[in-house]
Amino acid sequence: MDQIGGGPVDQSGKTAGVVARVRAMVQDGTLTAGDALPSTRALAAELGVARGTVVAAYEQLDGEGWIRTRQGAAARVAAGVAPGVAVGVTAGVAVGVTAGVAVAPARVTPRRSRESATAVGRAASTTEPVDAVPAPSAPAVLDCRPGIPAVTAIATRDWRAAWRAAADAPLRNTLSDPLGLPGLRAQVAAQLGLSRGFAPAVGRVVVAGGTSEALSLVAEALRVRLGRAPRIAVEDPGYRSGRRAMTSAGAELVGVRVDDDGLDVDALAVLTATEPVDAVVVTPTHQYPLGSVMPVGRRHALLAWAARTGTTVVEDDYDSEFRHRGSPVPALAALDTVGTVLHVGGFSKTLDPRLRCAYLVLPTGGRLGEAVVAARTARGPVVAEPVQVALAHLLRTGALRRHLGRVRRDYTHRREQIAARIDGVRGLEARALNGGLHAVVTWSGPATARAVVARMAAAGVLVSALDEYEVDPGSAPAGVVLGYGALTSPQLDRALDVLLAAVPDGGASVS
Repeated sequence: MDQIGGGPVDQSGKTAGVVARVRAMVQDGTLTAGDALPSTRALAAELGVARGTVVAAYEQLDGEGWIRTRQGAAARVAAGVAPGVAVGVTAGVAVGVTAGVAVAPARVTPRRSRESATAVGRAASTTEPVDAVPAPSAPAVLDCRPGIPAVTAIATRDWRAAWRAAADAPLRNTLSDPLGLPGLRAQVAAQLGLSRGFAPAVGRVVVAGGTSEALSLVAEALRVRLGRAPRIAVEDPGYRSGRRAMTSAGAELVGVRVDDDGLDVDALAVLTATEPVDAVVVTPTHQYPLGSVMPVGRRHALLAWAARTGTTVVEDDYDSEFRHRGSPVPALAALDTVGTVLHVGGFSKTLDPRLRCAYLVLPTGGRLGEAVVAARTARGPVVAEPVQVALAHLLRTGALRRHLGRVRRDYTHRREQIAARIDGVRGLEARALNGGLHAVVTWSGPATARAVVARMAAAGVLVSALDEYEVDPGSAPAGVVLGYGALTSPQLDRALDVLLAAVPDGGASVS
């Protein structure tokens, strides 16, 4: 309890007051993108509260995307948060209730810490409402389609240091190693040992130009090794870009249904009893797009089936870095004892999809690894050396781990915001919230996904229809896939407002 104005003030209530007033000062333009906030110590002294109160408020504001904090530097208003977002409360979560639109970062104008502390302190000690600025007449397009992480969240210092390291790398009169730079491959192996429970030999790590290219390499390697079109089982619904890449490389695909525990291994066994498959591609950590997590028991069952049938399991370790609820589950590759798993990971969801860099960890058994190396060598290098050097620097210095810690907290806030808005709305269900960067919202009413997507697009919000991910028509329920990785808290609330308005009667079935 802090003593404010001679009377006791609840600590949690004071934290909420600081949070609300900073949001309000951003929305009315008092604080703009790049402006420095007072230190937690200075603002606590101004308010006469414990420093922990302000620390908690800043952590919440950072998690919601209003400000950015960095150890040893002043907290600053985040880029991309525009004035004109009125602040309200929905289901216990503070949100923006008008259009929060992305804007170009404003020019940074330093402010004196004492002046900022006084301004924020005065705002936090009053309870007068803030007038909302009217929403623009033509809403800006808000891209909520999945696959875009919080690219701008990485610390500028770390990002620039990585590219300085790339620029400082010596020039060489030679071609790049088609398997990838040894330095990056070594850092990937070390990172997997820390985060995924298995530490492969560097020689088993191969660099690829994104996850789709990695899957294309696998399909090509199987086709060359077998001398025919490989037959590959995939999740239904599942990763459509990966499917296109494999079919382009000559593979024949077979859809296998998924349930609340991921790919249905029993259905896979029945489906392939008479027509075997050469490989099965799974996203066990966070099934894409439905978000289910394959439990350890089913993982062991899948590996046992693969060992028994001689089938390669291609583990797309999608979104393993972002687990919002529950304990992490070991990678399939960490459980593999006979060499059936080919592990695929990448940097598109952790850093920036434009880097186009992923990696494969080849299985220890069989000849598939040799075929992948041959296919990679024949195609030649695809990821520019400066990109690989920069990524190796981010891994080696711990900058990537620090970045993941920051955005993991941000994404958890977004997940809680979606759950609070959808929970209790008749006919609607929010899925895929255990981890990752997207949510799936389904409904029981007659509205089609394509109709809802069209209504949302007309309102300036872009999402994807869930049925776009189907292998066999009708395998997915009516729903949309909404990516929230790159959204601020007010932008996400705007998207949810539009979604709720686009689904007739909140998704309730018509009697």
